[in-house]
Amino acid sequence: MTTSTAASPMPMAITLGDAAGIGPEIIAKAFLAEPALLRSCFVAGDVATMRHAMALVAASGAAAWPIAQLERVSEVDEVPPGCLPVLQVGAPLTPVPMGQVSAEAGEFAGRCVDWAARMALQGQIAAIVTAPLHKEALHAAGAPYNGFPGHTEMLQSIAAAHLGTPSESLPVRMMLANDELRTVLVSIHVSLRQAVEAVTFDNVLQSLVITHRALTGVLGRPPRIAVAGLNPHAGEGGLFGDEEVRIIAPAIAAARAQGCDASGPWAPDTVFMRARARPGVEPEFDVVLAMYHDQGLIPVKYLGVEQGVNVTLGLPLVRTSPDHGTAFDIAGQGKADPASLIAAIRMARRLAP
Repeated sequence: MTTSTAASPMPMAITLGDAAGIGPEIIAKAFLAEPALLRSCFVAGDVATMRHAMALVAASGAAAWPIAQLERVSEVDEVPPGCLPVLQVGAPLTPVPMGQVSAEAGEFAGRCVDWAARMALQGQIAAIVTAPLHKEALHAAGAPYNGFPGHTEMLQSIAAAHLGTPSESLPVRMMLANDELRTVLVSIHVSLRQAVEAVTFDNVLQSLVITHRALTGVLGRPPRIAVAGLNPHAGEGGLFGDEEVRIIAPAIAAARAQGCDASGPWAPDTVFMRARARPGVEPEFDVVLAMYHDQGLIPVKYLGVEQGVNVTLGLPLVRTSPDHGTAFDIAGQGKADPASLIAAIRMARRLAP
């Protein structure tokens, strides 16, 4: 097993993402922009795709790095400075048209995530950072990838199988974070109607416990968790819906009985402002538990997509990701910003054992 030392951190994998999107481009730009941060990082992906991405970046005036093909993870620290290490995952990917949904690109993106997750679960790599994949392409790839709405659910299934337990016995949550705000979601990629139905006592309590455990390790103390209500003004005592009274408040009380520093339910239109860190302003809370996807992600993304990081909480491995998608509309044009990917790599370094 690869071990880490002060001089040589344990290798970390960056998965290719959808080759028809901006993933390969932002990976190449990240290596060029932050070589010290990406030391001992490598791409789990396709050699030819990364060569094409590096050529695209070089066409905009950057000094291109050669691609160093790895045969095994242990070779990453033998790669000379100024080279981008890539480990070919399975058979090479046939070139795909940029900016278009492709079953081939979806399958390869899923294959890279599967490989990297298994390596992390075996202790061969310290963490995985996943470049964006396209959910429609993933679905078009067919089984087993069409059974997962996205990265989070796929990683949950792989980790659960590794542990020999059903997926439902390994609950996970999505946290999106930047320098100003952290938010964790009770539900992720489901319809709005299903998201409302997912606001149950067990799901809210489970979300609070997962958030408490994960951020206690990051902060070195129990996090102050603000819980957003589901309804406008957190229901106004039942006038606009009673989920806060029937479900959310009892779950908060149960979490507090287990040692969580949780409060609420707070009005969702103001609680995110109270948790926002700004220069000279100490936030009231360390994280907000949002009841559904857009309630939690819109505030974080509004503050700056370029610095947002997606972290999967509850997995027996470290996984982070940029908080944006494949950006098919600008793929292949050399315009993509690697800032969110760089932030995700930095976050993974902090979280990795």
